Amino acid sequence: MSLSFSTLLDILVERHVLPEEQKDRLKREESKIRKKLFRQTREQYAGKLANPGSIHPMDVLLSLDLFKDERLSLDEEKVARFVAEKANVPFKTIDPLKVNMEVLTRYISRPFARKNNVVPIAEENDTLICALVDPFDRVLLDSLRRNTGKDIQPVVATKTDITRILTEFYGLRASVRKAESVLDPLVNLGNLEQLVKMKTERELEASDSHVVKAVEYLLHYAYDQRASDIHIEPKRDESLIRFRIDGVLHDIQSMSPRVHAAVISRLKLLSRMDIAERRKPQDGRIKTELKEREVELRCSILPVAFGEKLVIRIFDPEVLLSNLSGLGFPAETEKRFEKMIHEPNGMILVSGPTGSGKTTTLYSALKSIASRELNITTIEDPVEMVYEPFNQVTVNPLLDLSFAGALRTILRQDPDVIMVGEIRDKETAAYAIQAAMTGHLLLSTIHTNDAPSSVARLFDLEAEPFLVSSTLIGVLAQRLVRKVCDKCETVDHLTHAQLQMLSIRTKSGRPLKAKKGKGCHHCRYTGLKGRTGIFELMDVDETVRSHIAAESDIVSMKKLLKQKGMMTLKEASIKKLIEGETSFNEIIRVCMD
Repeated sequence: MSLSFSTLLDILVERHVLPEEQKDRLKREESKIRKKLFRQTREQYAGKLANPGSIHPMDVLLSLDLFKDERLSLDEEKVARFVAEKANVPFKTIDPLKVNMEVLTRYISRPFARKNNVVPIAEENDTLICALVDPFDRVLLDSLRRNTGKDIQPVVATKTDITRILTEFYGLRASVRKAESVLDPLVNLGNLEQLVKMKTERELEASDSHVVKAVEYLLHYAYDQRASDIHIEPKRDESLIRFRIDGVLHDIQSMSPRVHAAVISRLKLLSRMDIAERRKPQDGRIKTELKEREVELRCSILPVAFGEKLVIRIFDPEVLLSNLSGLGFPAETEKRFEKMIHEPNGMILVSGPTGSGKTTTLYSALKSIASRELNITTIEDPVEMVYEPFNQVTVNPLLDLSFAGALRTILRQDPDVIMVGEIRDKETAAYAIQAAMTGHLLLSTIHTNDAPSSVARLFDLEAEPFLVSSTLIGVLAQRLVRKVCDKCETVDHLTHAQLQMLSIRTKSGRPLKAKKGKGCHHCRYTGLKGRTGIFELMDVDETVRSHIAAESDIVSMKKLLKQKGMMTLKEASIKKLIEGETSFNEIIRVCMD
């Protein structure tokens, strides 16, 4: 028995998904379906398949209209689970972040894996765990035992998962291994630098081409995994690659120190850093195309104990320049913030810790008001994303161009709207207030834990209370929390202890419903995927202005704002929890200081 198109149809009939008469008709029309599919996907299959009969049965099945019927709720994963149950073997969703790439490429060649739709994903003593599409293929299982010298434990996975692993992991790991094999273990960093420098003078060496390919795979894989940062960290015996996804770091891959040096040299070259300089920190930028989209990468080198540590920040313009509605604002809060940013003059502050999405909010706000009638100028450290409608300035301490110095010059450039990356010193605070007083709209960030504390921070920077009260329009405090995965979400009931932690009292005393994710391959088994904003918006009206001018203490200010109905970060996060957007653990982690 093998996994033929006919076998798949029989399984669907057994599961009461497909009527018997429809199965018989589809069996008779299999040849016609294959020919039609081959014509539709000629470019995809050209040069790979000899004829329509070579198309995998699973691909033929997935092309049928019954997968478009929402009532059946049928997809590739569900069919693969049916196949696994029929064969009495486990089903496995392959999490790319948990695949052992050394095992993946050690035992099976890429051509064999691609031909048979099989990948080894783990090794336990003398047993090799192999993910495959067809668990009925005894010839394949026998071949795996002979070729690997291991006992084989088959698990069923979707063809899509297996194809993705073949495409991404074999390429990355194969490139790293080839580089390791051709780089002399005794070669020093200086020689590697010379090797990379030769790129501009002659053709690359074979080892260099593998490093180039490994770097290319690394960048594409990071983007595909929605990583915001790539960390390449040298250790005593190896180098570790980690991705930050939705604010959390994940271990991805390790490589030898000599390959680490070559990869670092390649990335320093791409980002226009000094390859020969290894003693001091450096910064650079790369503009590249990933998944047919232009993406900017900001690179930072830091010398550490065992070599150079590189962090790459990935700036996706689709994320950084998203609309305000895509940031997670409640409708009423978004409406109030929109009103603020359309004021002709004054100062708007966005507060929060590093990594809370302040820059994204500012860019989105500027994008929403940008027009040919406005001169919008930004001062950043550094420019996060180049956007043509803005006039963007990067601060440069070496040229004595600070936030304050740049702001002083920009005030002579006839600006309408000014964005200052951060108010961090007395001089910048003074010029920011001056700009807001003289007919300009100024937006900036400030490091405080909540909105009212931003006023106290301005006082700490020796801003005059009466000037702050007359220029400040509003303050937006924010955090980023991970969202419950919509593919594996389930109902959760908050316990009495959890309700107490949130200071929630239910009228009936019954458990409060929320949501949590069980964990699936879409969310890498975390139950969380993607992020949304939690916002606290402080409107500065006449009553608040009088309190600011009178230098009211922070406790009095918070009490006043509470009376006026301002939703705090804690209250906003609880609202997101009850609405099912995020989980209890996530709001405790992020919002409960």
